[in-house]
Amino acid sequence: MAFELTEIQALDLWRRAIVDSVRVDAPDLSARQMALLLTVYLTPPPHTVRGLATALNVSKPAITRAIDRLSELGMVRRKPDENDRRSVLLQRTVKGSVFLREFGELVVSAALSQGASDLSGIPGRY
Repeated sequence: MAFELTEIQALDLWRRAIVDSVRVDAPDLSARQMALLLTVYLTPPPHTVRGLATALNVSKPAITRAIDRLSELGMVRRKPDENDRRSVLLQRTVKGSVFLREFGELVVSAALSQGASDLSGIPGRY
């Protein structure tokens, strides 16, 4: 299924998905936290702080703060690396999987509703 979106349509799709996530009272994740969570769930493990920092081009302390928040929410779990006790691996959780599946459903729903709309909420100069 191929389709094309303009930049404004893509932004409106993202906006609709975010607004819907607010309406269903989903956890309020920063862009960095969401990027980290999606990376952990959509790319093959293992996931380490160092590897995630490199993949996202973000400092290790920033990754650690994002992991702290995602751990508090139960969306990821830390596990000591048995091969290197100095390293910690990030693991997926059921709660994180459910959150991302539901968020994916919000994105699909936003895309379907956008297809039926004329983007009349977008200012004319765009």
